[in-house]
Amino acid sequence: MDKIRLKKASQADIVELQEIGRQTFFETFADCNTEENMQKYLSDSYSLDQLSSEISHVNSEFYLASQNNRTIGYLKINFDQAQTEFKDKHSLEIERIYVLKEFQGKKIGQLLYDQAFQMAQQKNVQYIWLGVWEKNTKAMSFYRKIGFIEFDQHIFRLGDDEQTDILMKLNLPVPLEGNS
Repeated sequence: MDKIRLKKASQADIVELQEIGRQTFFETFADCNTEENMQKYLSDSYSLDQLSSEISHVNSEFYLASQNNRTIGYLKINFDQAQTEFKDKHSLEIERIYVLKEFQGKKIGQLLYDQAFQMAQQKNVQYIWLGVWEKNTKAMSFYRKIGFIEFDQHIFRLGDDEQTDILMKLNLPVPLEGNS
């Protein structure tokens, strides 16, 4: 397999981010949702204006994974006030990790997660948290395998459908005094 490259996305990557975002979200959830709800969500959440606003937020970062100049996945992380729920300065939120279906099972999700973990260590946060749709057992299994535990839930709105996300977190080791 050719080398996977990760790069921090910028405004110049907005169309590429829109394309990979829409495609991966559709591949992941279209089978379990109505066409109307999917189209509304994709149109609203992955509009160029929405993504431009998100990518320019000082406390949000996107990373694109590519192979042979083809974008195959991406990551979105949030800190401080950019977080969708807790807005805790001691945490990092993984808002999105998506990989094209044909590249799943090839450690690209792990590579993206490793980038989030590295950013959490750099920011010296106490824990990483995320939300996973209760029906996305594949993702929940991945997160459990790397040490995440369930701690709460919230409602995620997809079009006119209210869905339950399971909130999961991973406590990070506290650095020893003098080593931070």
